[in-house]
Amino acid sequence: MQELESLRAELSQLDVKLLELVAERQRIVGAIGRVKSSAGRGTRDYARERDVLELARRTAARVGLDESLGADLFRLLIRASLAAQEQDKVSSIDTGSGQRALVIGGGGQMGRWFARFLSSQGYCVEICDPAGAPQGYRRYAELAQARLDQELIVVAAPIAESAAILRQLAEYRPPGVVFDICSLKGPLSQGLEALREAGCGVASIHPMFGPDTELLSGSNLVLVDLGVERANAAVRALFDPTMVEQVSMSLEAHDRAMAYVLGLSHAVNIAFFKALAESGEDARALARLSSSTFDAQLEVASRVARENPYLYFEVQSLNSHSPRALISLLNAVTQVAGRVLDSDERGFVELMAQGKAFLAGRPEDRP
Repeated sequence: MQELESLRAELSQLDVKLLELVAERQRIVGAIGRVKSSAGRGTRDYARERDVLELARRTAARVGLDESLGADLFRLLIRASLAAQEQDKVSSIDTGSGQRALVIGGGGQMGRWFARFLSSQGYCVEICDPAGAPQGYRRYAELAQARLDQELIVVAAPIAESAAILRQLAEYRPPGVVFDICSLKGPLSQGLEALREAGCGVASIHPMFGPDTELLSGSNLVLVDLGVERANAAVRALFDPTMVEQVSMSLEAHDRAMAYVLGLSHAVNIAFFKALAESGEDARALARLSSSTFDAQLEVASRVARENPYLYFEVQSLNSHSPRALISLLNAVTQVAGRVLDSDERGFVELMAQGKAFLAGRPEDRP
């Protein structure tokens, strides 16, 4: 026992040293980020990341560790470094210095994310939300209490509520830039058009990431172009310091794509865990026998099951393009079942080949 305690003490000392080294690495990373920023260079350097990961693999192999362990550890460090550099760059740009922003629905998860994001850019953020707000922000319980003279107004409410809020804002004609963050745009079209016709600086975005996101690298932000360039430019400027990929598209194209990107993927996972729930099998027993494919699917389905069911219903029911995607899913499941029940090996192989050919068209830098 004495030897065990001694080894544990030695290990604890080493753990402290490891964290101290990580902190020193982060300090150097911060200095590198500031040099790159002053030189006008981008935050992310894929060639350098590749070199770092190769060094990690070689070093791990040399010291008798699994190469994948070395690479995984350094991927985590790279991600932490990128997050720190991105946050420093956002703060240093100071886009909102001396300006005010109002987040309508700022008590919700994405509303809180935008409140933090805008605060980091130097905006004085105020929140309008009857349900409350995080500490440190001036709050209005009702829209009528806010003067709506802020330079930036973000609508971060549920889809149906956002549609009503946008129509209400059109009546007030706020002088600042207004944009919503909803995952569907068709239900908002009347309010968005009313704001545009009222001469307001209106834009519409869809952040393709969740409220827990710290690093925007690898994430997408859709800008739905409503034809008001000053508003589009203001939104782009907010996210230019980050590493998010900004994608511009029309309202109609956005909702058509979301029927598959959101609606279809949600429906597949809901159907997956619904089938499991009705199978009569025990979840713990299945977990002990699971394969890598099952584990991966179960992990995604578990995340979907924890999401807001009311929001997910809105995404399905309020999108006019959803029926086409859902019917495609029904047809696909029917075809798979038909090939299996008919012992049609050739047909089954053709289905797999069709999918393989389609998926081969993905960009190489996407998972």
